[in-house]
Amino acid sequence: MSGTLSTQDKPAAAAVGHTRVSIARRGRTASTALLALVTAMFAVALSIGEETISLPDVLSTLAGQGSRNTNYIILESRLPRALTGLMVGAAFGLSGAIFQTLLRNPLASPDIIGISMGASASAIVCIVAFGLGGLAVSAGALGGALLTAALMYLLAWRRGISGYRIVLVGIGLAAMLSSVVSYMLTRSQVTDAAEALIWLTGSLNGRNWSQAVPLAICLLVLVPSAFLLSRTLGVLRFGDDTARGLGARVETGTIGLLLCAVSLAGIATAATGPVAFVALLAAPIARRLVRDGGAALLPSALVGALILGVADFAAQNLPGVGQFPVGVLTGSVGAPYLLWLLARANRGGRGG
Repeated sequence: MSGTLSTQDKPAAAAVGHTRVSIARRGRTASTALLALVTAMFAVALSIGEETISLPDVLSTLAGQGSRNTNYIILESRLPRALTGLMVGAAFGLSGAIFQTLLRNPLASPDIIGISMGASASAIVCIVAFGLGGLAVSAGALGGALLTAALMYLLAWRRGISGYRIVLVGIGLAAMLSSVVSYMLTRSQVTDAAEALIWLTGSLNGRNWSQAVPLAICLLVLVPSAFLLSRTLGVLRFGDDTARGLGARVETGTIGLLLCAVSLAGIATAATGPVAFVALLAAPIARRLVRDGGAALLPSALVGALILGVADFAAQNLPGVGQFPVGVLTGSVGAPYLLWLLARANRGGRGG
């Protein structure tokens, strides 16, 4: 059999090559545009607030040449909050993209299948039952997310993982954990309940370097790991049998990807509370922009950062409202999308 292409095959090969180049170019263009929007949103968040600071003064302050007033406003107040918001949004977006691609289900998002609720329940127990705060609550939230994911995996595994089965198990676990949260709130003191309710809504209010620095350190480990494992994700999204036929280690790859996605959602929830629907929205938006049929991990992370950045800026600066938790705004946008997604699934005969 000849190793060269026939005359008839050359136009087809050229067309395939041209399509691949076009898809890659579109992906780079979308990612570059999203990065520019995230950067612009970051600059706006640093510049505009109760006291507006010009962009040149912002840049001077970041370069270490600001006044005492701008140093406090930018470096101690706005910068850690803005960085935390962008990192949390990116973590949620990346986590949602991995879950939805791996499980081949648009509902497979950490805030739908119980991961965020597991983190929330653990954090509320830490706050109410043990009177903990700060990093102890964050560590408890991450541990709760990992424990919930392990239980969900064990309950859903039947010679492999089905997307709809793990979603159903996750929704059931989320309902149970919600009951735990409700019970703990009814048994708590008023001050503890108020603190817990603010955390449950998802908020960037008061975030400082004690949240931003640990989050950045975790992301420096998890984000490269997610992109390394994404090579396996490209095969797993076609199904376990196909992946095995192509020589992929299905169980090892699935567990590694799930662990990465759960950890990303867990650390994001630990930093700000369960900000609703960012993970659910980011990946579908990114895929529509890229349109390459893949996981779109980088665009999903950038879309997640942009969603949370815009939502937090609006939550701080809407006229006549005052500051309120960012989760209120993302929830008001994400809930209609979830209803539309469920309605479309039912019309397509995939209602479950």
